[in-house]
Amino acid sequence: MAYFTVIIPLYNKENHIENTLKSVLNQSFQDFEILIIEDCSTDNSKKVAESVTSDKIKIIQHEKNKGLSASRNTGSANANATYLAFLDADDLWHKNYLEKIKELTENFTEAHLFATNYTEVYSEDVAVNPSSNLKNFVNDGIIPDFFESNLHQNIYCPSSLCAKKEVFEEIGGYDTNITFGEDVDFNIRANNQFKLAYSNTVLVDNIMYSENKITNSSLNNKIITDFDSYEYLAKNNKSLKKYLDINRYMMASNYKKQNDIANWKKLKKGIHKDSKISGLNIKQRILLELPPFVLRILLKMKLTLLNKGIRFSSFKIV
Repeated sequence: MAYFTVIIPLYNKENHIENTLKSVLNQSFQDFEILIIEDCSTDNSKKVAESVTSDKIKIIQHEKNKGLSASRNTGSANANATYLAFLDADDLWHKNYLEKIKELTENFTEAHLFATNYTEVYSEDVAVNPSSNLKNFVNDGIIPDFFESNLHQNIYCPSSLCAKKEVFEEIGGYDTNITFGEDVDFNIRANNQFKLAYSNTVLVDNIMYSENKITNSSLNNKIITDFDSYEYLAKNNKSLKKYLDINRYMMASNYKKQNDIANWKKLKKGIHKDSKISGLNIKQRILLELPPFVLRILLKMKLTLLNKGIRFSSFKIV
């Protein structure tokens, strides 16, 4: 039995899947299997994936398009390994990524979740390291408070996360009803119950320029996390309450950019008015009230700056 099962959901990534697979096959630690969950791509993604030959690769074909969450769940259900390493079909692992994850599993046996830092790649020439809320965290260790650590920026991306298979069995995997921001819901359930071992070493390239990964953020007909359903947990967890409200703020802003005032109002209503409880700063509360056209202008400015390697956010300038 392999040490890792690498799960790669594949949908319309013909320009990236070959390099993604090569980044896995070139790992310094080689005890793994690769499950590609082909989700009925309409381009040549499957053909490109089949052209990469290795006895480590197995392609599982969905009969119909089911979405990212279902693809990850299919991978988990068919995995033979104890540890499930997730990788989006357009992201890249550094050569020693799995080696570092294995090291975390051995050094922090109390953990069920394992992850590393990552970099966001906006072009072939521009990469930005996200700014996290980690304080005094130098190298490897157990994250004391996942929700507090993720208030400014996610400390890991989906492609830098590995989980024990029993995590999926315990919490029920990804919620297939959620079609936008499904990682937020999974992170709440997983990190509320299990410990996370983390390495601050950047070992994953999160490719942001593939197939409208940045700009294709329409929420039309999308189902997002039901933040209200986790309020009962937040009553005894102040950092979780902040995490819920920060994500409400981000989703509300997206709705308002798209002139969806009804959903903007619904999410805004759930944000606590006391900034000490919600975690929102004055700048974020002002942004939340701006007209949609102003938010769209600010988004264009943000994307322009990102392409120059400058991260501008409502938290701070990095």
